[in-house]
This record gives sequence, structure tokens and C-alpha cells, in this order.
Amino acid sequence: MKIRRLLSDGRQGISPQEELSWFINDRKEDIETNIMPALKKHKVVIMDRYYFSTAAYQGALGLDPDQIRLENEKFAPIPDRVLIFLASPEKCLERIESSRDQKSAFEKLNYLINVQEIFKSFNGPNIRFIESVGSVSEVHEKVLTEIDDLFDFK
Repeated sequence: MKIRRLLSDGRQGISPQEELSWFINDRKEDIETNIMPALKKHKVVIMDRYYFSTAAYQGALGLDPDQIRLENEKFAPIPDRVLIFLASPEKCLERIESSRDQKSAFEKLNYLINVQEIFKSFNGPNIRFIESVGSVSEVHEKVLTEIDDLFDFK
């Protein structure tokens, strides 16, 4: 509930460290309740916004993104594949504005520019970047190419 209020009402004096603690606690609960039980049953877990997002968004507030990743990786399963979709922050705001009535506290241009720079700094054998301009079907094809080695789609 605190995170939802943060998204709708803005930060209102909440420190970046306190905000980060809310996201970490929420993630711990999600891992315990949803992710680990699914993985133990050998299910595929596809997530939108995992700890890489926390590192980028909280990193854009001045916290150390690498430290946030390390802190999360103490308890969170490391994903087999991380897809980071890239589009200009201006294009992202345009998409947000066309799909909703109201933006969240995280959706301001200068902030999103910083967030994207942090996302672009992530590296590792599981990280893939996808240019998300073009049609939905074009982006879908790019996604399939990046995950083909994980699944037998044929």
C-alpha cells in the first residue's frame, strides 16, 4: 500500500533509502509467496519489473545501483534472462500519456533519462537490450530471438 501511495501521491519527503526498503520488503514477500513456489514446481516465471528496475529507479535518486543489485541478489533468484526494452524517454512518456489519465511520481522526463542511463549500464551474460521502437509484432520478434535459446518454440 505504501508503494501504491508513493506512485499516486508522490514521494512527499520519503527518503530514497526508505523507499528502497519498501521495494526490497515487497520483493522478499513476492519471492517467498509466488516466485520460489513456482520455481520449485519447475514453472517458468516471467516478470515485469524485477530488482533491475529497483536498481535503476532508486539509483536515479542517488543510491548505488550496483549495491542495490547485490543486496537483492542475496535473497532473490538471479534471472536466466533479463530483457531491457529501450526507447527514448520522450517516447516512453508519450506512450504513458496515451494509455492513462495520470502519470505516476516516477514518470518525469529528467528522472526517466537518468533511469534509462542506469538500465543501459547493466551488463552480464543474462542481460539483453531490445530496441522497442516499431510495431508490436516487430518487438515481439526481437523478444523471441532473445529468448529462443531458453525454450523450444519449434
